[in-house]
Amino acid sequence: MLSTIVLAQFGLDSFQTYVDSVVPGSRYGLSIRSVKTGKELGNIRGVEKFTPASTLKTLTTAAAVHYLPLDYAPKTDVSLNGSVRKKTFIGTVNVRGGGDPNFSGRYYADPFHIIYAMADSIRALGVDSISGKITLDSSYYKGPWRAEHWRKNFYDAWYGAEIAPLGFNDNCTMIRFKPGLKVGDLARAEILPDVGYVVLKNEMVTVPGKKRKWTWALDSAKPEITIGGAIGIGVDSSQLVLPVRNPVAYFKAAFTHALKERGITFKEQNNVPDGIQIASYSFSAAPFLSILDEINQRSQNLHAETIFRNLGAQKSGVGSVESGRNAEMKFLAEMGIDSTDFEVWDGCGLSPKNKVKPSTETTLLAKMARHPKGRFYINSFAGPGIGTGGKRMLDLPYPWLTRFKTGFIGEVHGLVGYIYTLEGDTLAVAMYLNETGRNSDAQLKDVLDTLWSRLVYRTNDNYGSLMRMKQMWLAAQNVAGLTARLEYFSRMMKGTPYKLGPMGESYLDPIENKPLVYMDSVDCVTYLEHVLAMAIAPSENEIFNTLQKIRYKGGKIGFVNRKHYLLADWVGEGKYARPMQVPGDTVVKRTMPKQNFFRAKKIKYDIPDAPMDLRYLPYNRAVEMASKPYEGPLMVTGVAFVASANDLDATHTGFVVFRNGEFPVLRHAAWKKQVIELPLKDYLASRKGKLPGITLFEFLKP
Repeated sequence: MLSTIVLAQFGLDSFQTYVDSVVPGSRYGLSIRSVKTGKELGNIRGVEKFTPASTLKTLTTAAAVHYLPLDYAPKTDVSLNGSVRKKTFIGTVNVRGGGDPNFSGRYYADPFHIIYAMADSIRALGVDSISGKITLDSSYYKGPWRAEHWRKNFYDAWYGAEIAPLGFNDNCTMIRFKPGLKVGDLARAEILPDVGYVVLKNEMVTVPGKKRKWTWALDSAKPEITIGGAIGIGVDSSQLVLPVRNPVAYFKAAFTHALKERGITFKEQNNVPDGIQIASYSFSAAPFLSILDEINQRSQNLHAETIFRNLGAQKSGVGSVESGRNAEMKFLAEMGIDSTDFEVWDGCGLSPKNKVKPSTETTLLAKMARHPKGRFYINSFAGPGIGTGGKRMLDLPYPWLTRFKTGFIGEVHGLVGYIYTLEGDTLAVAMYLNETGRNSDAQLKDVLDTLWSRLVYRTNDNYGSLMRMKQMWLAAQNVAGLTARLEYFSRMMKGTPYKLGPMGESYLDPIENKPLVYMDSVDCVTYLEHVLAMAIAPSENEIFNTLQKIRYKGGKIGFVNRKHYLLADWVGEGKYARPMQVPGDTVVKRTMPKQNFFRAKKIKYDIPDAPMDLRYLPYNRAVEMASKPYEGPLMVTGVAFVASANDLDATHTGFVVFRNGEFPVLRHAAWKKQVIELPLKDYLASRKGKLPGITLFEFLKP
């Protein structure tokens, strides 16, 4: 039943309509799941398979978080076999790659930082020259450096760089170029960083104006790049980042370059015997959690592919696509997830053959949120203004309410992640647009962002009100004692506009799907509830939960659990308030027709109606009390204005402030006005002949 209710409350029936109207022809998939219960709250094509694009990285990183220790860091080992004669090392320098993708400028100002550290370790042996061999061990990975099943053009893009256990600078190079000195000259071009490996063929011509129309081509096997086309004489400069062929050879070139930069001459002698090992070192460029950030926040494909293979190597001894896939399938089985719902061909999601069901993706996300290391997993996701979310959903006023992973390849867009709800649950959400055809990428992103934002707003109705309550609570930290705090907060809310029934159960119940917290306007009861919640909450972070416990029996949100009758339920529960015995009061029996009340809402309610004791001070005695100056310490009570009808307990409520030497003052949310303050006797005079009496009740702090 919950799934049907929430489906309607989210308005998911309108989601497909919106997709059809803005990006017609696209196939849309959606799943929303409660992390707290694991139940799916609604879906659209939830059990159909979709191409996930880079959202597949959520599986790669989930399996890595599950199997790898948090202090895991890929290692690159350097050992020297041979001997040192004077200042020359004679022998073999062995470098064994362990799949570290971070020998780059992502974590350090200089992409050579770690490679310089390698050279410095050798230099620390008193060596200024090497005579022998540099051998590179890439056996940690098995299989082709180029991921299979990618589209051909991906291999010529920076995001499709070859994958190897030894790499440098994301296995890419930058070509920076600017116009020549005069029209007709070749453009001036340079390779950055230049380690003497990439060969650049420059055919770009300088032309008049600010024209920018250049071309580039990469050799399919050799590290050769050709740039052509034209650059205007008025252009400052421009650049291209392109992949490098054979990353292991690229690493060797960078390593020998670093040796030279650190004052070590290398003379290759292939016939030099290895000798004994005289030194060994291990280097790690960045820790596991930083790698997760690169994968999930910045969607770095090289990092995803290396972790994918590293995971396979850790589980089976050999790093390959197949071993990575096997590790992920084993992980899914251990998590109780049907592995056939995922079709995995790589670790980053570039293969169009990858498939996943939206409902299974949210199952994965929900289980990872409950995982012992789940917070590290979630924290690696992007968000508005963060990573791939740097330009997405920036209009969300509270961006911390969501974390997500984006995905995009041709005719595929994906958005998956988490939405934190006001009532304390976390939602795992997966959205996909496949077969997008001629619809523009900008439109497709906007559609997903719009629908995602709808969910954020829908599950956090009037979140700004909670922020205001927190600010008020923090400002009152020096106000001590329940009485003083009730007086303070009830006074601070003076002037708040009146609105009948401004609150409900949000998306959790269809009867009254209004916000769970609302400070923009109040009625007489919600005014009491907000004031009391701020007064008794032990911290600003407990205000929301306190408010719901005041409003609902057992704090369980739902229309049937709401304390609808002020004296019978709200005060009668005896947990947050209780009637006060006042001289001259009386007690009568009344029965609240709760079964009829709920029946009118089509809600089953089996508890028989039972009579209650209704204690109140008759009208004349109430007027007499209100017309005398109060004597005693400050006192703040609640007041219920008793109903004339026998099937109702009260028609109105508010606070009464008693100050020594002054007439009692009523603070209440007035009909069609706002929260105001006036002498209690004046209000009673306005109700003469319409009011049997009043019930005073004291507030309790559980």
